[in-house]
Amino acid sequence: MALLDSILYAFVTLNGMSTSPFVLIALAFVGAYLGARLVEIIPFTRRIIERRNAATGEAE
Repeated sequence: MALLDSILYAFVTLNGMSTSPFVLIALAFVGAYLGARLVEIIPFTRRIIERRNAATGEAE
């Protein structure tokens, strides 16, 4: 039960912070940054981006 209490306390704390617009804006910026970094790291998405850039370069 102590583990369940800790988990519930964490959810209640996060719920209280999520009502603050400043915390939500900060989380949005962190999520956008991590998403951009993740796209660069994943090889499949990197190849898609390279093909798109190559196609754009040929069209110009």
